[in-house]
Amino acid sequence: MGSVTTSKEPKQDRSRVTRRRLLEAAVACLAEHGWAGSTVSVVAERAGVSRGAAQHHFPTREDLFTAAVEYVAEERSTALRALAPSGPTHRREVVEAVVALYTGPLFRAALHLWVAASDEEQLRPRVTELEARVGREAHRMTVELLGADESVPGVRETVQGLLDMARGLGLATLLTDDTQRRKRVVAQWGRILETVLG
Repeated sequence: MGSVTTSKEPKQDRSRVTRRRLLEAAVACLAEHGWAGSTVSVVAERAGVSRGAAQHHFPTREDLFTAAVEYVAEERSTALRALAPSGPTHRREVVEAVVALYTGPLFRAALHLWVAASDEEQLRPRVTELEARVGREAHRMTVELLGADESVPGVRETVQGLLDMARGLGLATLLTDDTQRRKRVVAQWGRILETVLG
């Protein structure tokens, strides 16, 4: 009877590993090739699994890429949470971390899915709902990391402005590497937060 249990565990582990490889491959394909160049076959090949195995985990292309962006969202949330496990840190560091989330490959992959969702009826509601949840989570975590009191007038809007600015820098990064300008903007937002949040 013990052998039945042990034979199931490695299979479940293999299944989890395959699923994660597919999600990571989907994220990489979206970031590199966009929606049009990211088919289930391309993702399966990159992940080193058969197309059938990919479809076992994700029956449709929309399932695969929605799950990939959910995975991206979780990775983004984990990165923010890991920044300050014991409370708020320096505000400039929080700004840098938020900007890094929106200028890295995870955001780039999510952005490609947004573009695809604007043209794909099946995908749009799933991506819209997921991004709304990610946005709320990012806002909540940023408030927490900054130690901000949103009952003070203007604080909520300032935090939202920070997130909007970071998203804008993420969009700009798609076209150019503007690292020096970005550093100056991050420094200025650190100063703004010190003024507004005290």
